[in-house]
Amino acid sequence: MKTGVKRRKEFHGSVGDIVFDLIIWVFLFFAVVVCVYPFIYVLSVSLSSGQAVNQGKVVLFPVDLNLEALKTVLNYKQLWISYGNTFFYTVVGTVLNVVFTCLAAYPLSRKRFCLRKQMNFLLAFTMYFSGGLIPVYIIVTKLGLYDSRLVMILPVLISAYNVMICRSAFESISEELFEEAAIEGANDFYILTKIAVPLIKPTLAVLTLYYAVARYNDFFSAMLYISDSTKEPLQIFLRRILLQASMEIMQTTNINMGALSQSTIQVRYVCIVVSVVPIMLVVPLVQKYLVQGTMLGAVKG
Repeated sequence: MKTGVKRRKEFHGSVGDIVFDLIIWVFLFFAVVVCVYPFIYVLSVSLSSGQAVNQGKVVLFPVDLNLEALKTVLNYKQLWISYGNTFFYTVVGTVLNVVFTCLAAYPLSRKRFCLRKQMNFLLAFTMYFSGGLIPVYIIVTKLGLYDSRLVMILPVLISAYNVMICRSAFESISEELFEEAAIEGANDFYILTKIAVPLIKPTLAVLTLYYAVARYNDFFSAMLYISDSTKEPLQIFLRRILLQASMEIMQTTNINMGALSQSTIQVRYVCIVVSVVPIMLVVPLVQKYLVQGTMLGAVKG
């Protein structure tokens, strides 16, 4: 009798597990579709003929494969100027972000730092309160950074949240390791660069990705402080094409009549695809560090 009851419980338990797994898989399937389909559609529109796009024939895959829209966008000079600016802002800004984040997080993670508690409090305080947009704008202009490439780098040199992640990663390293290095005569700079930083590479990989994506997608700072079109990043160019002047590329580029007949929405979608490609190439390189790095640097309560 007891054996039968036990078997029924096991049977009901296994059925419940199967139903739960099925629900999870269905949910994940719809989540993937919702996330992936828009990009596939944008890519398909970019590679289809203008006539097929205007007639609404493109649903999932390209119709009447045509690369004229892609050639039209790639032949536009301002696109490459904006690309170069974004590459400069992203690479230089990310390198400086990671360097200064480590320099800020390391002393905050050491218990022998006399102002550790006070500085940690001020760091957390900035996450909840700030001076506001107008004071920041006044400071930037008074410092002579307006319409300068440095304005895209210096005002956002450090993220308080990322410093806290990096600080927690440093705190996870055994204190005895630092003490032994100090006994051997190593100074703090040597300990930071030769011992601490190599031990938190997964966390730094994640922070690099966070900073790089933020730099790459930053358009608000450029919209406020950059008026020279030769210094504008890719996101400002993309915003102008998508919202204000979608015919700009088609009217100012030497293209044939067939390209002129293409829909403006196709040109917009091609710009979106071109702007997304770099991120798609970089993310797989650091994907293996994402979970490990985030867990290592998790903010402790």
